[in-house]
Amino acid sequence: MTKVTAQEIEIFRSQLINDPKAMEALNVIEDCEGDLEDAAMTLAIRAGQEPERANSEWLDALARRWRAVICEDRFRDDLLKGSVLPVMEYLKTMPTFPKILATPVLMYVCKQGIHNFCQPLDVLLE
Repeated sequence: MTKVTAQEIEIFRSQLINDPKAMEALNVIEDCEGDLEDAAMTLAIRAGQEPERANSEWLDALARRWRAVICEDRFRDDLLKGSVLPVMEYLKTMPTFPKILATPVLMYVCKQGIHNFCQPLDVLLE
């Protein structure tokens, strides 16, 4: 289980205040007491998706599927500085990315640590 704190939720809320989908996702994350996997599953079901894995595996798999985008240098630098807005804006332009899930995915990535999350991709690119 990956859990975020109320403080971490507020940091995201302050950056994404003008994004109604992000605010909806953050409310669900709060309702799930910070449990990102439960929140992501709830949001996915609301969006009409039918996740077929356990909660923790499903969110991890979704994040890994978008690793190449999230770990691009232009976004990685922002994420390392604590700014999620640039990558969030980009993800919203991608028609195949489930927009309502961008917030829990990015929170999950931040909880894993940007370097840790991107390391498997870095190894492939060396």
